[in-house]
Amino acid sequence: MGNCLGSSARVDTTLSSQNISASGASRIPSRTSNSSVLSSLSIPSYSRKSSVDTLSTPRSEGEILFSPNVKSFSFNDLKNATRNFRPDSLLGEGGFGYVFKGWIDEHTFTAAKPGSGMVIAVKKLKPEGFQGHKEWVTEVNYLGQLRHPNLVKLIGYCIEGDDRLLVYEFMPKGSLENHLFRRGPQPLTWSTRIKVAVGAARGLAFLHDAKEQVIYRDFKASNILLDAEFNAKLSDFGLAKAGPTGDRTHVSTQVIGTQGYAAPEYVATGRLTSRSDVYSFGVVLLELLSGRRALDKTKVGVEQNLVDWAKPYLGDKRKLFRIMDTKLGGQYPQKGAYTAANLAWQCLSNEPKLRPRMSEVLASLEELQAPKGATKVSRIEHRTTSSSVPVSPFRHRSSLSMTPSASPLQAYHKSPRGR
Repeated sequence: MGNCLGSSARVDTTLSSQNISASGASRIPSRTSNSSVLSSLSIPSYSRKSSVDTLSTPRSEGEILFSPNVKSFSFNDLKNATRNFRPDSLLGEGGFGYVFKGWIDEHTFTAAKPGSGMVIAVKKLKPEGFQGHKEWVTEVNYLGQLRHPNLVKLIGYCIEGDDRLLVYEFMPKGSLENHLFRRGPQPLTWSTRIKVAVGAARGLAFLHDAKEQVIYRDFKASNILLDAEFNAKLSDFGLAKAGPTGDRTHVSTQVIGTQGYAAPEYVATGRLTSRSDVYSFGVVLLELLSGRRALDKTKVGVEQNLVDWAKPYLGDKRKLFRIMDTKLGGQYPQKGAYTAANLAWQCLSNEPKLRPRMSEVLASLEELQAPKGATKVSRIEHRTTSSSVPVSPFRHRSSLSMTPSASPLQAYHKSPRGR
């Protein structure tokens, strides 16, 4: 799902003789909508695929894991639900294709009249789009098997001929990206920003602490969707990857992600761990504090990269105000802001082992959210949170190299081009 507008660029380092520069690095051009055009990212040419990654995937419904929570829709069902995919039902467009608003009966799941029944968001994949069939299947299987209040709900899917569609719950407040960076929406208050951070942290902690760990791999503001009460839910599982098993410490994989959010060690080596997600969380936490994008070419010098610019201020109480979002109007608790900044600094450590676990990040943020959380600086305690977690069916499934997908968002600006 992610961002309908393609405001962030994917990093895909499937290297070949055609894209290796003279310096032995791959230059990956990036694109963005809105105000900035992201700089290219230089990736060492180490990339190699496992034999599993290179296997062809059957293009049939048989490869979709059974889930009692997910319905198989016919193309005609969704055509009627979206009023024949009419332009006035279009919520957004990106490299993946289109997202349409629709209505279905909440009991029979048949098409309903606009304004009645259950509101849904239908993602329709472009056959020639950046998102491939394999990524589509990955998203269906993960969201079909995993259920949590902080993961967007997948209602169903459609696979007929070359048509690939996904049906999600509708998220009326759109994405966090919309609220932080686009003109128009009311600026998020301090308490709402912390609420969003807590919800997103719960979603990541759930994935990391599952019996069969899931690494999200594409945590960013455009993939955090908000319901009517600003409860955060993670979307876009097309790049999700099963975590290491046995005595393995990491998963070696092709580097795919979003510039500005991807952990440096993952970009440099292709070694993926749950701490890679923690780094990405730290970037989003910085975006919540500063109101700035992870990468922004409209800025000058070091300010183009949010982490590089903000890091020197995170541990200094007297200078922290310099990076705080001016749209907050100074309406935030100084001690609470310092606590959040210190937490972001820990998440952004260049040494993965020094980053906290997401359960620890969550515990620290929940202290901030508590009534007295703004009056004391919380300290991360090394503890695990116990929760009822369904078994993930992906122990031996490989993540596949794919590209952007869509988001069931509201208030998506219609982009004149794909990602």
